[in-house]
Amino acid sequence: QSGEGEIRKNLIEANLVDCMVALPGQLFYSTQIPACLWFLARDRQDGRFRDRRGEILFIDARKLGRMVDRTHRELTDKDIKKIADTYHAWRGEKECGQYADVPGFCKSAPLDEVRTHGYVLTPGRYVGAEAQEDDDEPFEEKMQRLVAQWREQQAEAAKLDAAIAANLKELGYGE
Repeated sequence: QSGEGEIRKNLIEANLVDCMVALPGQLFYSTQIPACLWFLARDRQDGRFRDRRGEILFIDARKLGRMVDRTHRELTDKDIKKIADTYHAWRGEKECGQYADVPGFCKSAPLDEVRTHGYVLTPGRYVGAEAQEDDDEPFEEKMQRLVAQWREQQAEAAKLDAAIAANLKELGYGE
């Protein structure tokens, strides 16, 4: 409605958007909401780095950082290096190694994919989910084990509830 979508589309189609980095929330004292860094580059084929026209790097760094107090998060030097090294490798800087997509963290998306997503530049939409390790436990066995574990925990919870009730009664707060 405000024309923001049209502006975003024009920036993308003009090959100006180089990289999008989604940051975690609670990084700033003035707001708790997450921020997103836009890396814009006018000449993405300048010869210094590889030709990046027709693609955008998406980095989802929302899971990075550590809480320094109950309301403020901080990116560590290691986190910042991970983000920077990923971007520099994708750009083609030889000293930064070879770039590779990492599910749940980064993806180099062609403009056609961005177009199919309606020019939305949210990194989480492109990077997908982290790869989960398969524990090779058959589903039926796992469910039986988990249900048995849940029942044991329910029984333990009932014992604890009874002990708490008895203690409260002894203190004069029970029935």
